[in-house]
Amino acid sequence: MLMFAGSDLSIEGTFTVTKHHQGAPGLAHGGLLSAALDEVLGSLNWLLGDPAVTGRLECEYRVPVPVGSVLHLRAEILGKERRKIYAVATAHLNSAEGPVAVVAHAIFIQVSVEHFLKNGDRSHAKDGVIAEHDFEVNP
Repeated sequence: MLMFAGSDLSIEGTFTVTKHHQGAPGLAHGGLLSAALDEVLGSLNWLLGDPAVTGRLECEYRVPVPVGSVLHLRAEILGKERRKIYAVATAHLNSAEGPVAVVAHAIFIQVSVEHFLKNGDRSHAKDGVIAEHDFEVNP
């Protein structure tokens, strides 16, 4: 997935559907499409400068997405209320002006770094300490 920050609170990118993303024969798996949209939506939080986790994600699948398609993704922040961030994303089929294949609405909850330290896998931490290099963004 390739993504770029917009001049406003938005992210645009592309995602190529390969045979490894297949669900039904020749079509993208719906769960994989929701994961791709969750990823682009989640990237919006870096524009705000605070970590956040997905609280709710709703996807509407409008047209089938064949293997070999390129999805043109756009996500934007609609608003923020205390720790909640409201966002929407669309996936257009094969061009930025192509048919809308999937629409996702999301609510993210801003959390502190301690959230990840408390709830994440610490098995790789040396003496229970997680170092800065243990974290990666979209590895």
